[in-house]
Amino acid sequence: MARFQTASIFVLCVILSACGGEADTPEKAQRISLDTVSQGPSEPLPSPNLKDASWSVSENGQAINFGGTGAPMLSLVCNLKATPARLTVIRHVGTRPGQKALFPVIGNGTISRFKVDATLHQGEWRWEAPLEASDPLLDVFTGTHELEATMPGGGTLKMEGSRIPSEFVNWCRAGGRLQRVEAVEKAVDALKTPPAGAKPSPPAR
Repeated sequence: MARFQTASIFVLCVILSACGGEADTPEKAQRISLDTVSQGPSEPLPSPNLKDASWSVSENGQAINFGGTGAPMLSLVCNLKATPARLTVIRHVGTRPGQKALFPVIGNGTISRFKVDATLHQGEWRWEAPLEASDPLLDVFTGTHELEATMPGGGTLKMEGSRIPSEFVNWCRAGGRLQRVEAVEKAVDALKTPPAGAKPSPPAR
């Protein structure tokens, strides 16, 4: 009888041990990269200091930049060689390959949400949204009121009103022709206006 009880207890222990093992065993194994775990999610960047920030025109006249004395924070770049002309909105803030996001810009009675992609430029990743210059989304820049641009994880840019973005977008949409037309008009006006101190020509008889 004692042997039968001992054997029963042994069998019961084996059964309980097997049941406990099945409960602790996962159905499917998953591989996890230790680099990913140690890196963790990136913290959102604070909004940059805009105390001395303003719009400026690039040396070649094909782009305008918003920022301070350092690197630009936001740029509009016009490509007149493309047909039709194209304009790229660039947010200069770090990103990673393959990422996509919506970049909302508010101003001049308009809200535009630009679809930006992570783009490699001169060894650095940044956000870019290439568009045809005629795209209605760019109307947000065609005015003189303040602008507010928020990049998820990259802070908010609050830009004071300026004529530069509006004039640049319209110039790009016109294929750069406005600049040449204005130059010709100024030259014609200069010919019509006599230099200071010159005596007017006597009327013809």
